[in-house]
Amino acid sequence: MDYTGGCQCGGIRYRATGPRDRASVCYCRMCQKASGGPFMAFVRFPAEQVSWSKPPAVFASSNIVERGFCPECGTPLTYRKVDSGNVSLTLHSLDDPRAVAPDRCFSPEMRAAWCLALDALPVAPTPEAAEPGFVNHQHPDAGPRGL
Repeated sequence: MDYTGGCQCGGIRYRATGPRDRASVCYCRMCQKASGGPFMAFVRFPAEQVSWSKPPAVFASSNIVERGFCPECGTPLTYRKVDSGNVSLTLHSLDDPRAVAPDRCFSPEMRAAWCLALDALPVAPTPEAAEPGFVNHQHPDAGPRGL
């Protein structure tokens, strides 16, 4: 199976060919800072199975980890241990993030307690439905054509 995705502005696109490795959610503080959110979700592939329209910019978030991102729009795209032959793609940068469900969790002790109650929150309409004249400038998900 092929997985396609990319950044918010469309400046970087990727295609990952299966089979994929694990999918995970990580609540560690570095993932929280890298995403600006309570966790990050990833799907891992052998690096040779991932092709790029152009490579992402890279930030060494530690002495053993690099994180790839789009230098234009800032979308986080990858997590990679420098001594590993694998690359983890951010799950929600996939064109179809529902195609992959996490199968493990890292650093649950760092999880904000309110994460467990998210399903109980009242539901508000999306900006498209709530804001007259709303215009989305985000690159569309690719669908079957991929890169």
